[in-house]
Amino acid sequence: MEATRQVDVSKLKVSKKKFNPGPARSRAGNITNFLFLCAVGVFMVLPLVYTVCNAFKPLDELFIFPPRFFVRNPTLENFQNIGVLMSQSWVPFSRYIFNTVFMTVVATFFHIIFASLAAYVLEKREFPGRKVMFKVIVLSLMFTPAVTGIPNYIIMSKLGMVDTYYALIIPYIGGSMGLYLMKQFMTSSIPNALLEAARIDGASELRIFTGIVMPLVKPAWMTMILFSVQSMWGASGSTVIFTEAKKPLTYALGQIVTGGLARAGAGAAVGLIMLIPPLSVFIFSQTQILDTMASSGLKD
Repeated sequence: MEATRQVDVSKLKVSKKKFNPGPARSRAGNITNFLFLCAVGVFMVLPLVYTVCNAFKPLDELFIFPPRFFVRNPTLENFQNIGVLMSQSWVPFSRYIFNTVFMTVVATFFHIIFASLAAYVLEKREFPGRKVMFKVIVLSLMFTPAVTGIPNYIIMSKLGMVDTYYALIIPYIGGSMGLYLMKQFMTSSIPNALLEAARIDGASELRIFTGIVMPLVKPAWMTMILFSVQSMWGASGSTVIFTEAKKPLTYALGQIVTGGLARAGAGAAVGLIMLIPPLSVFIFSQTQILDTMASSGLKD
């Protein structure tokens, strides 16, 4: 009997090897896909390269016709002009940087906290109207900031928060994009059996949320950080913030761009400066972002 069992086990092992699927594509197909993806990647990176080249072009190369893609005589004069122009402002340049960094960090932090809490309740708790509420959240994704600008201003005015940092921070904290991503990621990545096991062991809801849910949804909140940095870093706040000392960096740099043709070089440098922070965040979190996008629409 023991010998028979050993033979049967060996047959099972052989059968596993027999049914092991091989590569779905040939080598020629893999090479073709690789070349196609390389071509698409080069095409998509061209605007980034063009922005970098423009930032280091002198004025004579910016206005030459036909335009040149690459810079011939790189210079730092455009960045020096930004420093000269900002030094003429009665508000220090460091104040604009502080305003933008402060609003970006605070809005991002609280947006992740509130969106995660709301997504956890919507996905893992049963209550009347849960599905209707989620449909309303999905519907709100259709409205752009230009559409919600007037309602946000009216609400902030009623609350007495116009011309303060909160006029930009609070509306973004309640944004629906992060809530949608977090809820969908919890649907596909956190099984209900895991949470039930934690409750049986005596864990509180707060302990489950902080010790189990938040570590498992790290790719989702890394994606939310990217979107938050992109939105808040590019927010000018010109319709809700009027005091010059409270305005963000985007507004100050935007005034340089609108200075006419003489400031075209400084404007090109501004475009590169505004691109660096969101691009840096994306580079450091791209793995988690791709993981979120790949699994946010799946459900077991």
